[in-house]
Amino acid sequence: MIAAVPALVAAYLPRWLAIQLLEGDELLRAAIAREPAATAVVAALAGCGARLEQIYGDDVNVALVNSRYEFVHQVVQESVTHHGARHVTLSDKIDRAVTHPLLGIPIFLFAMWVVFKLTIDVSAPMMGWIEGVIAGPITNWVVLLLTAGGLGGSWVESLVVDGVLAGVGGVLVFVPIMLVLYMALAVLDDCGYMARGALVMDRLMRKFGLHGKSFVPLIVGFGCSVPAIYATRTLENRRDRILTGLLVPFMSCSARLPVYVLIAAIFFPFAASLAIFAMYLLGIVVAVVVGLVLSRTVLKGDGQSYLLIELPPYRLPVARNIWRQMWERTASFLRNAWTTILVVSVVLWLLLAIPMPGATGSFAATPVDESVFGATAGAVAPLLAPLGFGTWQASGSLITGFVAKEVIVATMAQVYHVAPIETESAPPPTVLEDAVFVLTSFVQAMIDTVRAIPQIIGINLTPTAATEEPGALMVAVRAGFEESSGGHGALAGLAFMVFVLLYTPCMMAITAEKHEFGARWMWASILGQLVIAWLVAIAVFQVGKLLLG
Repeated sequence: MIAAVPALVAAYLPRWLAIQLLEGDELLRAAIAREPAATAVVAALAGCGARLEQIYGDDVNVALVNSRYEFVHQVVQESVTHHGARHVTLSDKIDRAVTHPLLGIPIFLFAMWVVFKLTIDVSAPMMGWIEGVIAGPITNWVVLLLTAGGLGGSWVESLVVDGVLAGVGGVLVFVPIMLVLYMALAVLDDCGYMARGALVMDRLMRKFGLHGKSFVPLIVGFGCSVPAIYATRTLENRRDRILTGLLVPFMSCSARLPVYVLIAAIFFPFAASLAIFAMYLLGIVVAVVVGLVLSRTVLKGDGQSYLLIELPPYRLPVARNIWRQMWERTASFLRNAWTTILVVSVVLWLLLAIPMPGATGSFAATPVDESVFGATAGAVAPLLAPLGFGTWQASGSLITGFVAKEVIVATMAQVYHVAPIETESAPPPTVLEDAVFVLTSFVQAMIDTVRAIPQIIGINLTPTAATEEPGALMVAVRAGFEESSGGHGALAGLAFMVFVLLYTPCMMAITAEKHEFGARWMWASILGQLVIAWLVAIAVFQVGKLLLG
């Protein structure tokens, strides 16, 4: 048909053009669509593709790739002579273990454990530095500016300090974690291992009825659910797109990590990295189980598909590539998060400042449990009591988590209002003293960060020192969970982490689900995840209580 159109023959080789069109080249398709004589070619394209798929029993793109590789293999067999034994490269030797059907999965899990161990241990000193700077010098400087402007002690100071700084600052503390996490993942990707991880996990997913290409959106889901849901567009079949999209929110996105870090540091200080790694692993397990159920019921498939991937050679990571990925992903997280966190923090401050009818306090001086927010969260708390964290503070934090998961920590920083410890009166630090504190504490944090790296393999370069006292927020959260759980605070904290992992994703992810899959599947995702989160969390807490007696 192409050869019968002189305008096309004059511009293209017919066979080449036919192959490009069958492969889906949109630019060429648009170009020939502008030719009046080529209308029949465009109209026949879909039918030709469907006929070829029936002949080859596979997608046209896959059939073309297979044909090319078969041709290359045939040419090599006919024209290349090997003298002596075939040389096995170091990359091949490593792949025998790394991509082994049985050894590959434990190696992949171990690599992920090292990533999260590195993330938690190495970033801790810088997290402490940022927290100290925000709670100390920055807060002092803001108060000085407001006092100089005649607003000291007013509701404006409360809004800025207790609303904006407590909310946004509570999330900025976790920027070092994001940087270290993305650095570790970038190293694995740049050295060539992530492609091996895709191959290993593809074998596992196909056994549970999942598409091999689903690995890519699911891996993206560890960063953010929103682009992961849109990444399902790479799947040709709508059933595969919906199934993968429903499983993406079970992958623990980076916004949940600050919550894990806070709760793990409170209840599992000596096994924080293991507890956080367990959350990521649990998300994968739940996704596999849910995918298995859905693929055999409402989303039953009618065939098996495969992942076609090229394994790059192992190579040393390039520092420039790693830094670019670290910075772009962290900056993207901050760009998407800071406006949401700022708005939620201000709205939350207002809800905490407005008293309920009959409350004893006035605006901006209302007891937290008598505020509008406290009353609303208190009405939800009984539903969470069987899970071990039936307090209005915990339920309120989860409510704001519907907006964005990173807001949970910011909410806790506001609702667990802790009075400062009474100490002997001392003159407030000067601006110069605060500046010196910022510089000296930064240098010390950098030294502690370097010392923390060898600790991952058990080498301790840090001299023995007294255990660091937990912060006021950590003390308040521990006390609240201990009281609500009847003395089983650690179990309640673990159940809280499980609930945060599994319950409904953020508003942006929900919007993406509606856009890609429709309102029916969006509501199915929201309600299904709430139910799953409640059931798994109550199982963790109640079974744990039985086992502990």
